[in-house]
Amino acid sequence: MDIQKIEEGVRLILEGIGEDVTREGLIETPKRVAKMYEEIFLGLTQNAGEHLSKTFTVDNNELIIEKDIVLYSVCEHHLMPFYGKAHIAYIPNGKVVGLSKLARTVEVFSKRPQIQEKLTYQIAETIMENLKPKGVAVAIEAEHMCMTMRGVKKPGTKTFTFVCRGEFEKNQELKNTFLNIIK
Repeated sequence: MDIQKIEEGVRLILEGIGEDVTREGLIETPKRVAKMYEEIFLGLTQNAGEHLSKTFTVDNNELIIEKDIVLYSVCEHHLMPFYGKAHIAYIPNGKVVGLSKLARTVEVFSKRPQIQEKLTYQIAETIMENLKPKGVAVAIEAEHMCMTMRGVKKPGTKTFTFVCRGEFEKNQELKNTFLNIIK
């Protein structure tokens, strides 16, 4: 990440909106924003699959659900935050991963500029690719600041995205069980 470019970009934006970048309250703003971008876009330098590489053998291949994983991301269209919760279910195929690893997978992908639809897809595909479960379902519900602060200005509106693979695609009862549990 090029911190100097970010700082210069922030200075240009501030000047562009008519602000005085030498004003006391704004002098350190470019540096603060650059530091924040380093943190909120950390996922650009991380491989989510690494978190799913350590697995444990199990005899029981029953449904596992981790719900209400809080996420914060940035919409690539307006560079405004969206935030909400991710819910993940998978049916092991002899292997499970530590529960925190699912949350870490969400964290890596959410710390990239993108759209919610892609975020949901990336999580599901990465779990399928790395754990090779019998099936996976990922749902995300989030509020987008680009819809609440600007444009249509509809605070409280939530976007729900849902991706299922494997057994979740084939079995409507299984899909319904997941959706009922995350309500």
